[in-house]
Amino acid sequence: MPITTAPQTATVDDAPQISRILARAFVDDPMMLSFFTEDATREASLTRYFSTLFTRQYLLHGLCERTASAASFWVPTEAQEKAVPDADTIAELRNILGDRAEAFGAAVETAARLAPQEPHWSLSLVGADPDARGQGHGAALLRSGLAQADAAGQPVYLESSKPSNVPFYEHFGFTVREEFPLPGGGPTLWGMWREPHPVR
Repeated sequence: MPITTAPQTATVDDAPQISRILARAFVDDPMMLSFFTEDATREASLTRYFSTLFTRQYLLHGLCERTASAASFWVPTEAQEKAVPDADTIAELRNILGDRAEAFGAAVETAARLAPQEPHWSLSLVGADPDARGQGHGAALLRSGLAQADAAGQPVYLESSKPSNVPFYEHFGFTVREEFPLPGGGPTLWGMWREPHPVR
């Protein structure tokens, strides 16, 4: 059976697979490396981290899509105020992050302060299993989410912590809006913006 790259709406039943995919996708991401510093436990901790975000935050208030080997979390304009972690989610994330929880909180606050104030969709994350990179999974998810944002007439904002991903997003119409380092010697983030494209 061929591996499909067709995006599907993710459900709670997909949580184990999505969490593993994203853990593998982000295991070498500079931002994740700065928060999950132990090599031996990083992938397991990332799996818990992404499972928490997916089931407790984005599945409830965002648009979550998946392929056989990738996943994406989007937040439409009207859901921006709701798609934030509640107290229980924050407690769970603190438990997962351990002594890096304060640094994580400072990074989130910095990014939130610099995020655009005008109405927009957010691409919170998109990631593909490293074994499936180059097969079009991430691109298919990007096209799907961008098409929905375009249909709503809304721009899209994202933050990339991996410089090699910036040209990939530029290929889809994003431009770098700002570049800022995270506090405490953390990695640099690139805030990227894409105006809505006319729907044909």
